[in-house]
Amino acid sequence: MSTKISVLNNGPIRIEGEFEILDSTGAAFGLAGRTVISLCRCGLSANKPFCDGAHARQGFVDTVVARELPAPKPKL
Repeated sequence: MSTKISVLNNGPIRIEGEFEILDSTGAAFGLAGRTVISLCRCGLSANKPFCDGAHARQGFVDTVVARELPAPKPKL
C-alpha cells in the first residue's frame, strides 16, 4: 500500500497508508496499527503532533491549492 498525504482546507494533514512517525530523537510514536492519522496544522492541538479538532473550535482558516515548487538549490 502506498502512502497518501492530503492537506485539508481549514484542517489537518491527513496521512493514509503505511508510514512511521518519529519524534526529534528518532523514537517512533506508537500508532497502535493505525493506517490513517491526522497531523495538526493549526498549532492549537493539545495532542500535538496529532490533530484533536481544535482547528474547528478555534476557526482556523487556510485554503490549500496544489502548486509546483521551485527546483532545489544546489548544495555547495
